[in-house]
Amino acid sequence: MADQYVVFGNPIAHSKSPLIHRLFAEQTGQALDYQTALAPLECFTAFARQFFETGRGANVTVPFKEQAYRMADQLTERARRAGAVNTLALQADGSLLGDNTDGAGLVRDLMVNHAVPLKDKRILLLGAGGAVRGALAPLLAELPHVLVIANRTVEKAEQLAQEFAELGPVLPAGYDWLEEPVDIIINATSASLSGELPPISPRLLQAGETICYDMMYAKEPTPFCRWATEHQAGQAVDGLGMLVEQAAEAFYLWRGVRPDSAPVLVQLRKLMAEA
Repeated sequence: MADQYVVFGNPIAHSKSPLIHRLFAEQTGQALDYQTALAPLECFTAFARQFFETGRGANVTVPFKEQAYRMADQLTERARRAGAVNTLALQADGSLLGDNTDGAGLVRDLMVNHAVPLKDKRILLLGAGGAVRGALAPLLAELPHVLVIANRTVEKAEQLAQEFAELGPVLPAGYDWLEEPVDIIINATSASLSGELPPISPRLLQAGETICYDMMYAKEPTPFCRWATEHQAGQAVDGLGMLVEQAAEAFYLWRGVRPDSAPVLVQLRKLMAEA
């Protein structure tokens, strides 16, 4: 019988994870069965523990990443830093390892899929929620010149900057403080989901050079990607590659095999365009 894996979430029917992991399994010759699991909002931990009586691993999406963090018996350093877990792996002794592959997926998408170097770059992160927290340690590990966290509530940005200061040069900012052009802007807010834009100035862009990356993705360009293109950014990239790369990182944790994400990303783009 194939090893069992799931993605826990609520809602979850829309998830692309089963398709991504099925393609990874076919590509690498791994025998596994990966399904969605609609977890109850009120008793996630009991539901997840029941799955692990026979299951080998799980991805975790909203709104359960913090509960998965508390549920894990051991944490990777990047999960500990993120304060959230998006990947659970059953260990040989029956304990659960919690990992967070989101930030690694972002960094790999930028550096490998889009050939964007991060070393010595001026990076601006928009937002101060869980997505930013998960991205900070992997981004700082690439030694940027500076990493600015901008948020409507400056106190949240200040708190994160303080928390991650030992890992590199992190500065907090309010949106209206931002004036100097930067090399990379990463939108980690959920503004694109509601068709909105973070309140930032086009002055932050160096025409033809600044890379704009939206962690959200859709069939059509997101509002942030459209804004970037309209103002002559060097590249405007959505977060579909991050989704595939964080999944590849989870697959590697579970199976010890790193899949080739490029053909899977091509297939996903094609399916989204046809939908």
